[in-house]
Parts: sequence; C-alpha cells; structure tokens
Amino acid sequence: MTDTPARLLKLLSLLQTPREWPGGELAERLAVSPRTIRRDVDRLRDLGYPVEASRGSVGGYRLVAGAAMPPLLLDDEEAVAIAVGLRAGAGHAIEGVDEASVRALAKLEQVLPSRLRHRVSALQNATVPLTRGDGATIDPRTLTTLASAATGRERVRFAYRSGDGTRTQRQVEPYRLVSTGQRWYLVAYDLGREDWRTFRVDRVGEPYATGARFAPRPLPVEDAGSDGSGAGGEARSDAESGDAAKYLSRSMRRMKPELRLDVWFGAPAEFVAARLPAHLGAPEPDGEGGCRLRTSCTDSLEWVALRLALVDCEFSAQGPPQLVEYLEGLGARLTRAARGRRPADRPAADPEQG
Repeated sequence: MTDTPARLLKLLSLLQTPREWPGGELAERLAVSPRTIRRDVDRLRDLGYPVEASRGSVGGYRLVAGAAMPPLLLDDEEAVAIAVGLRAGAGHAIEGVDEASVRALAKLEQVLPSRLRHRVSALQNATVPLTRGDGATIDPRTLTTLASAATGRERVRFAYRSGDGTRTQRQVEPYRLVSTGQRWYLVAYDLGREDWRTFRVDRVGEPYATGARFAPRPLPVEDAGSDGSGAGGEARSDAESGDAAKYLSRSMRRMKPELRLDVWFGAPAEFVAARLPAHLGAPEPDGEGGCRLRTSCTDSLEWVALRLALVDCEFSAQGPPQLVEYLEGLGARLTRAARGRRPADRPAADPEQG
C-alpha cells in the first residue's frame, strides 16, 4: 500500500481495535516493511494519537488513552451501530440522555456517507422500541436539525402545534435543547413574537435550517414565555451561566401550578428513591423503617399519582389537598375496576343517610 494517507487510516483503524499488534503482523496487513510501520506510528503520534510500543519478541503496538481524545475512525458497521443507538436514546428522551448525545448524533449524521444514512434509517424504521410511555416520541432528525442549528447559530423555520391544538409557523434563533427526562424542549428567540419562547420538541414539525446566521442574544432571567404562547419579558442576561435548563424550569413553573408534595412511604428511603424520578428529590428516613418525601414539582396530578403508586409499597399522601382528593377518586375507580363493576352498577345513595 503506497498511498501514505490511506495507509495511515488503515493503520489507525487496526490500532483502534483493543489489542496489541505485533509490528510484523501490521507490516503484513498493510503490505509494507516493518520500518515503514515504525515511521507511520511516529506520524500518528505527531497527530496526537497515543500509540504505545512494547519491546521484545512478542512486543508490538497498541493505542492507549491520552490526555485528549483524538479523532476516531469507525468502520461502516460501527458507525451504523452508534448512530442507531444515539437515535434510539435521543428519540425517546430517556432520563440521562442529554444535549451532548444529540450533538454527537448531529455530528455523526453530518459526515455519514449516503449509503450509511440509508442503512441507519432503514434499521430505525424496521424496529419498534418497547418504551415506558412516560414521554412523547420524537423524530431524531428533528433533534439533530435543531441541535445543529443551535450549535451553528443558524435560524430555523418549523410548524408548531400548541397545547390547545393551534398550528402556527415559527422562525426562531435556537439557543439550547433541554431534556427533562420525559420530554425535550427548545429554548429559542421567536422572531415573529420578538421574544423568547420554549417549545416542546414533540410538537415541532418539519424543521428547516434557513442558512441565515445570527449573533446570540442574552438569555432572559425573568418573565419567560412558555410552550410558544407565554408572555415575554425583560432582556436581562443571565449573569451566572446563561443556563437554559434554569430558564426552562422558571418558564414551566409559571405555566403550571406548583404542587408541594408531602408523602409517607412504608418502605426504606433507598427503595423508594430508586423507584421515583430523580427530579422529585430524595425521601428522608422516618426512623421507623419508612420514609417521607417533601418536595415541590410542576408535574400533573395524574402523573404524580401514578408515579407514587408505581413505587409498589404502602404510601399515604398528606398533601397537597388536590392530590389527596385525586388519589381518593382514583382509588375508588380502581376498586370498581378490580370488582368488575361499572359506575352505573353502584347502589343508589340512601336519602335518609348522611
């Protein structure tokens, strides 16, 4: 192999396999002399790849971890496997899969040859994931388009469906994507509304990067609009970090009533914490084998009630009153369901009682 760049890429591909390669075997694979292999290894080192050599009759070369990660070289099967895995995780907003995963997917899909993009799409379309159903499914291409536009500071157009079903066309300057574990949100400056908005990504359709670049604006600190419909606010920059996650949290708190939970569980705190979403916080042991959760959230009553029941132990809701009332109604419905009775089967109330 006389083409030096092609030979270096082939050598790098071999060395990225987690094993030690004898110099003679590498020379045979690449059809060059051991001296050429030594020179090529030196070239890779100059490029930042930490290639370690061991001496002796069984010595050889292997790629080790360095201070920084150099570019990776993937074969077709490896690239497809990584792209499909990132798509599956990002598309279902699994807790712990954050913006970094979407950025990685966007970078990978940008450089995939068309033949591999076709294989990734075909495999994705031919598989049906088994998910918990806690959040909305998102087309990964929507996430990668928005992530690439936010990174490249490029304006985006898309169709948007608000919570009441209203459909509008938006043009925005994307700031960040934020995952809550259940859903993905886009924090962006809406050019038509001349204000900041947060958009649920599962309600975004046909996003299109316009090619128009923009200078980033300071992220507001207060009075953020949410879900594409809230009122805008002051144009003060977040002096601390410009944190889009904090901005989204403030926006969601304004749009939804806050629930102050006070719940006792008849199980150890470790057992309960492992079965509750992380954003609800950790329960405190009560010293008698149970634990108590005191926290605030903006989730719906229905979702909170179901998550508490899914902990799979005895529990008692001390507050808020609306949660207690909802659990009473839910418990009555579940009891009727277990007994095979419909609401109409209930005996009529005795007018002489109570």
